[in-house]
Amino acid sequence: MADERARHFRRLRRLRRSARRWSVLAGGLTGTAAVLTPYAGLGLPDAAWAGAAGSTLVLAAWRWVDLRALAARPAPPALDPAEAAARSRARLVAAVERLPAGPGVLAEVRRARSRLALRGTSAAEPWARLDRAALTLGGMAGRLGGLAEPAVREAADADRSLRELAGRVASVERALRLAPADARAPLAEAHRELAAQLESGVAAYERLVVAAAGYLAEDARPSGEHVAATRLAEATDLLHGVASALAELRAVGDPLRAPTR
Repeated sequence: MADERARHFRRLRRLRRSARRWSVLAGGLTGTAAVLTPYAGLGLPDAAWAGAAGSTLVLAAWRWVDLRALAARPAPPALDPAEAAARSRARLVAAVERLPAGPGVLAEVRRARSRLALRGTSAAEPWARLDRAALTLGGMAGRLGGLAEPAVREAADADRSLRELAGRVASVERALRLAPADARAPLAEAHRELAAQLESGVAAYERLVVAAAGYLAEDARPSGEHVAATRLAEATDLLHGVASALAELRAVGDPLRAPTR
């Protein structure tokens, strides 16, 4: 959404320019009609000049009325810089998302920003493992249908929950560095519990990804030899047979050709 204050002043400038243009045009046509009508007498061209002059005068008056009405309205308040930056960022994100590779680029930028926010904390390594596992599962998600669909939805919920937990672990760890000595013990205990929950959650997510890969492999594994391999073997045998037949024909010669003496 555009800045309402800037839009108000742009509209005010446009109305002012339009009112001035119509005023100048109305003055020119009125002066022309005032000179030519007595000069050549009344006639059909004079009616056209007079009509054009009257129309432009009315339009100019309407423009000035609109201008005064708009100028009488109070201008919208100026946007807060933070809000203006958020709107600009939202417009930029929307523009990038419309590009063919936009969603992937934005996802990579968000991952890099999250990785940078966790740098230097104990949550960075579990978060990196979670990110690798999520990317792996994302590559298989389109082929995990049927019985695996509930597991995919559960994995998406767990991914969001674990990323939020990683942010909490990092925040508590940073606060622990600043805490006084008397408040450090309970905060450290809370940090250990959160870190243990994060570690166990990431490990469970990795086991889910491995199980999903196993399901995908078993679902796609044929009972015997793969159909494509069987067809390629048949085509190879056929080509070998054709080549052998052509070789025999060359060895025998052309039976329709008359023998030469």
